[in-house]
Amino acid sequence: MSTLIKGGTVVSATGAQAMEVLVDGETIAALLAPGSEPAAAAERGSERVVDATGKLVVPGGVDGHTHMELPFGGTVASDDFESGTRAAAWGGTTTIVDFAVQSAGEQVRERLETWMAKADGNCAIDYGFHMIIGDVNEDSLKAMDALVHEGITSFKLFMAYPGVFLSDDGQILRTMQQAAGNGGLVMMHAENGLAIDVLAEQAVERGETDPVNHGLVRRAEFEGEATYRAIQLAKVGAAPLYIVHLSASQALENVAAARDEGANVFAETCPQYLYLNLEDHLGAPGFAGAGYVCSTPLRTRHEHHHADLWKGLRANDLSVVSTDHCPFCMKEQKELGADDFRSIPNGIGGVEHRMDLIYQGVAAGELTLPRWVELCSTTPARMFGLYPRKGVIAPGSDADIVLYDPDRPWTISVDNHHMNLDYSAYEGIEVSGKVATVISRGRIIVDDDQYLGHKGDGQYQRRELCGYLQ
Repeated sequence: MSTLIKGGTVVSATGAQAMEVLVDGETIAALLAPGSEPAAAAERGSERVVDATGKLVVPGGVDGHTHMELPFGGTVASDDFESGTRAAAWGGTTTIVDFAVQSAGEQVRERLETWMAKADGNCAIDYGFHMIIGDVNEDSLKAMDALVHEGITSFKLFMAYPGVFLSDDGQILRTMQQAAGNGGLVMMHAENGLAIDVLAEQAVERGETDPVNHGLVRRAEFEGEATYRAIQLAKVGAAPLYIVHLSASQALENVAAARDEGANVFAETCPQYLYLNLEDHLGAPGFAGAGYVCSTPLRTRHEHHHADLWKGLRANDLSVVSTDHCPFCMKEQKELGADDFRSIPNGIGGVEHRMDLIYQGVAAGELTLPRWVELCSTTPARMFGLYPRKGVIAPGSDADIVLYDPDRPWTISVDNHHMNLDYSAYEGIEVSGKVATVISRGRIIVDDDQYLGHKGDGQYQRRELCGYLQ
């Protein structure tokens, strides 16, 4: 089917312009000047015309960090690939890159096949995978080479969670060296997990078991130190490095310094670190703070983390906004840690709200429209080897397109979100602007507050190497 999107303002990472978009089947055929003869001919010949008057026409969002169906702490993330990708579609995200997980004693290939089977035939939008390497050994290092050739081109390590995922400095260095040889991108959860566990044990011994202690023991200094250490290991290993879910000013300072020196160091942050804080959310009365337990943790509002992160987004010291979507319900899941914050499953649900929340940076003057698109669509597509198939409205690209209404205010609530989650971490936040229409590979899947997509609409995406390293 051919579709003409007319009357809107097309926004790219380089600017905004009134243009009409011609879609042919699953791909974008042309960008046309409004009122031109080609545009008029396209309208006459199109099977469907979509009126985007007053709307921003932007490339579908690419969320490079989600965890659907992730086992954690004796339970499993409440969104599966069906419900989580449907919620993502509602929020204007048309591609996710999730994580296949290898833990100690497991084979990389078997674990990848397990995650592929979970997603196959269930996703509402397109999807790809990173690989978590939780057991660095000769077999897993060799498996990295094979996976790069198969479109799994990024690998996540942890400096946290001793006994579960933590890799020591030697294992990290060996992984960096392997990535230097195969072209892969190493992603790092940068926190000093051994030091965190000491403070956590001491807190519990003092009877300090409430959720707020999760943030108090995961000190910003530990994130800053681990980020610096990861950068140095990447330098010696001659590999590119991508810091996930950066939350602390100290960590950002180290990333900025490395980038100023020309290092291939990149970092993402997430909406929770721009909007939520330790005192008001993680430290909420009673057990309510459990809903805000995530790692890295929310930071104190008495310091300047929020302002520094917004500045980092403007200055490109932070390259991407992802969600680290890893939802657990309060009932029966977060409640596992009712007597000990260490047992609260770590994660916040937000895959549905990323585009809206970062657009608020535009409304508030923190970001430009092109920078919004760059952070949420174009750069993650380039970073994770999906560009120009994804992340841009251009001839030949997939017709993943969002019509965004900048003049439609609404309020985020558990009552109106579509995630499989019994609370909202962003409850009561007033948003200026709302997704109006979502098109995934030429098919309208969300329109006028109606979901028109289906389970299995999404296709697996083989990824190329990081577009910033070619």
